[in-house]
Amino acid sequence: MRAFIFFDLPTLTPEDRKNYRHFHKFLIRNGFIMLQESVYCKLITTPTVESSIKNLINKHKPPKGLVQYLSITEKQFSRMEYVVGEYSSDIISSNEHVVIL
Repeated sequence: MRAFIFFDLPTLTPEDRKNYRHFHKFLIRNGFIMLQESVYCKLITTPTVESSIKNLINKHKPPKGLVQYLSITEKQFSRMEYVVGEYSSDIISSNEHVVIL
């Protein structure tokens, strides 16, 4: 499965920008890959991992703004179509099972 985080955070004040940076760094430290600006993705291996990711997101959510979570299967992810732009090789997009040791 894939976990997607979509967010729209205010950046008007220095405090807002600090919260944005902290949330961005939190996502990167926890293995999320940026697909687009404010759209991040992470590979999830089990429902238990998904639950822990959701708990971490809730624990580190910024005080203001909009943060959304979506999970999809690998098969659904592999059917993503690129309307404009190109495939990025740093993102795993396959409907084959991935085993992380």
